[in-house]
Amino acid sequence: MRRLPIVLACVALLAGCGEKSEPGGGGDGGGPARPLRLMLDYFPNADHAGIYAAQASGAYERAGLDVEIKPPPDPSAPLRLLLAGKTDLAISYEPELLLARDKGADLVAVGALVQKPLTSLMAVGKAGVKTPRDLRGKRVGTAGIPYQAAYLKTILDTAGVEPGSVKETNVGFNLVGAMLSGKVDATLGAFWNYEGTDLARRGRDPVILRMEKLGVPTYAELVFVARRRDLDQEFSARVRRFLQATGRGHAALKADPEAGVDALLEADPGLDRGLQEAVVKATLPVFFPAAGRPFGYQDARGWQRYADWMLEAGLIKQRQVAERVLTNEFLAGQGLDPGTISQD
Repeated sequence: MRRLPIVLACVALLAGCGEKSEPGGGGDGGGPARPLRLMLDYFPNADHAGIYAAQASGAYERAGLDVEIKPPPDPSAPLRLLLAGKTDLAISYEPELLLARDKGADLVAVGALVQKPLTSLMAVGKAGVKTPRDLRGKRVGTAGIPYQAAYLKTILDTAGVEPGSVKETNVGFNLVGAMLSGKVDATLGAFWNYEGTDLARRGRDPVILRMEKLGVPTYAELVFVARRRDLDQEFSARVRRFLQATGRGHAALKADPEAGVDALLEADPGLDRGLQEAVVKATLPVFFPAAGRPFGYQDARGWQRYADWMLEAGLIKQRQVAERVLTNEFLAGQGLDPGTISQD
C-alpha cells in the first residue's frame, strides 16, 4: 500500500479546496481520536474499497477519528443494530431506509456511498432475453424481496408486457446459480457491477439491463445512515469528518484503483484481486455525484420520486418527505451548523 500516502497527498491538495473545517474538530493534533463505529451492508467488497482506502491511508486518523469497520452478521442486520445503538453509522439501501422509516424508525441518510442503482435485470445463456419485452412467457428469479417484485411489475408495465405472463421465482441469494443452471431465464436483483463483471470475466456474456433505464425511478443503492437523535453537536462533528475523509479515500481510489484494492485485500485477504480490481473500475463512476457536488451528495428530488413510487407500489403506507429522510449538511462545503437538519 505504499502508493496510498502519495496519492492521498495529491488528492488533498485538490479536494481540500472548498471544504469547510469542523470547529473543534480533531485531526490537527488537538486531542485524542474520537471513536466511530461503521457497519457495512455486507461482507467487505469492492463497494467499500474507498472506505478501506481512507482507513489505510490515515485519512480517518488525520480527521481525528478512530473508525471501526465491521461487516454485519447478516444482510438484514445493519439498520436493526443501528436502531439498537450497536453501531454509530450503518451502510444500507435507499429502499430499506424508506421501509424502516415507514415503520417508525427515525433514521436519516447522511450521505450516499453509491449514487445509482446496482440492482439489474440480467440474463445469460440460451434464454434469449435481450429486452424487457423478451420476458413474456419467461421465468424471472428474484431474492424474494418485495420491492424487487415491484420493480419487475414496473418494468413489465413500462415495456407493455402483461405481468401475468411472467413467472417470478424466489431463488434467494442464488441468483447467478439459478441463471447458470437454467432454473430461471433471467434474474432481477444481481448487481451489474459485481455479478455482471464476474460473469463477463468468466466468458458468460451476460445481458445486463439497469433499473434506472427500465422505468424504475433512480435511487442511491447504498447510503450512510444515522439515528436522528444522535446528530447532536459532538456526534455530528464526527459524522462530518468521517464523510469528508471518506470522500478523500474515494478520490484516492479514483486516482489509483489498484492502491484502493490493496487496502481492501488487507481487510479481507480471501478476496480475488482480479475480480475486485475489475469491480472497482466498473463502480467508480457511480461513487461520485454530478460535477460540482461533494462526495456523498443526495438529490432530494430523486429521493422524492423514488419514495412516491414506493408509496404508489404499495411498499410503504405513508408518504415520506425527502427533506426529512436525508441531509447533505455534513458534506464538504455544505455548512457548519451541525444541528440544521429537517425535523419531523
